[in-house]
Amino acid sequence: MSISPISIGSLTLSPPLALAPMTGLTHSAFRRLVLSLGGCGLVVTEMVSAAALTPRALRSHRLLDLHPDEHPIAVQISGHDPEQVARAAVLAAERGADIVDLNAGCPSRQVTGNGSGAALLRDLRRLEAILRMMKRSVSLPVTLKFRSGWDERSIVAVEVARLAESCGCAAVTLHPRTRTQGYAGRADWSLIAEVVQAVHIPVFASGDIRSVDDARRCFAETGCAGLMVARAALSNPWILAQIAAALRGEEPPHPTPADRYHFLQEYVRLLREEVSYEPAVLGRFKALVGQMYLGLPGAPALRQQVMRSRTLDEAWAAVALTLHPNPLSHWERGEGARG
Repeated sequence: MSISPISIGSLTLSPPLALAPMTGLTHSAFRRLVLSLGGCGLVVTEMVSAAALTPRALRSHRLLDLHPDEHPIAVQISGHDPEQVARAAVLAAERGADIVDLNAGCPSRQVTGNGSGAALLRDLRRLEAILRMMKRSVSLPVTLKFRSGWDERSIVAVEVARLAESCGCAAVTLHPRTRTQGYAGRADWSLIAEVVQAVHIPVFASGDIRSVDDARRCFAETGCAGLMVARAALSNPWILAQIAAALRGEEPPHPTPADRYHFLQEYVRLLREEVSYEPAVLGRFKALVGQMYLGLPGAPALRQQVMRSRTLDEAWAAVALTLHPNPLSHWERGEGARG
C-alpha cells in the first residue's frame, strides 16, 4: 500500500502525515525534533486561545514564535467569537503560519465552558459564522479539527464536515469520539469513512493510531487522505517516520535506547533555546520522559527518578546513567544537561 501527497490550498503535504496539537507538549522543540526524524508532512501548534492572541500578549509568550525549521505548520486556534477568532487568524498569518486551524474538538471543561472547542458542535450556526469570517480574513488555507459530536445522541460528523466544506475549508480532521467520551473507549473509524464519502476536500483521520498496522488499517477502512497522530507520538516520536517508511515498502526505523538518549539530549538543548526559566524546562522534560517509551526494563524506575528530581541536572543524570551507552565517559566529557 502507498499513500499519495495531498494539496491543502497551495501547500503540498508529502507524506500526508501530521503531528497533532497537544497542549503543553507539542511546543516548538518537540515539533522540530519530530520533523527531523522524517515522515512528518505537517506539524500543528499547541491550541491557542483567540482571546490570548493579541499583539500585547504575544510580547509575553512564545506560542506563535514559529521556527524556520518547522514548516509547513498550522496554527490551531480555539474560540467562540467570530471576530476575535478572525483577528487571531490574521495574527497567526502575520507570524508565518502556513495554515490556520479551528479547534472544535477539545473536550476540556475550561475550553467548552465558554462555548469553544467541542461546544461548537452544539452551535453549528456559530461554528459556521466563525469559519466564514476566518476564511474572509486570511488568504491562508483554513482547516477544521472536530469530534463526532457532543455525545452519542448528537453525532454530527457528516453535517459538520459538509458545513466546513461549504465555508471554504481546505481540509478537515475528524477525531471520531464524542466530547463526553473524552479519550475513553474506541474511536469510531466508520464515521471517518462516512465523512470521506460526504465531502470532496481532504479528510485526516485522528484517534487510536498507535502503530504502523493501525495506520494501514485506518487508510484501508476509511479511505482518508491523511493521518494525524497525537498521543502515540509522545510515547514513540518515530511513529510518523515508521508509518511513512512502511507505506513506501521500506523497513521502518527501530530506535534504540541510545537513539532515545540522543533525542532527549537534543530536546533539552532546544527547550533551552525556547525557555529561559529553568523550572519550566524541567517541567517539560519530565512531561515527555513520563510519556516516552524508553526501551529498557528499568524504565519505570527511571521515570520515578526523573519525576522526583528537583533540578534539570539531577533529572538528566538519571537519564544519562540509564540510557547512555558509556555514562562515565559521558560525564567526564561534560555532556550533561548543559551539553
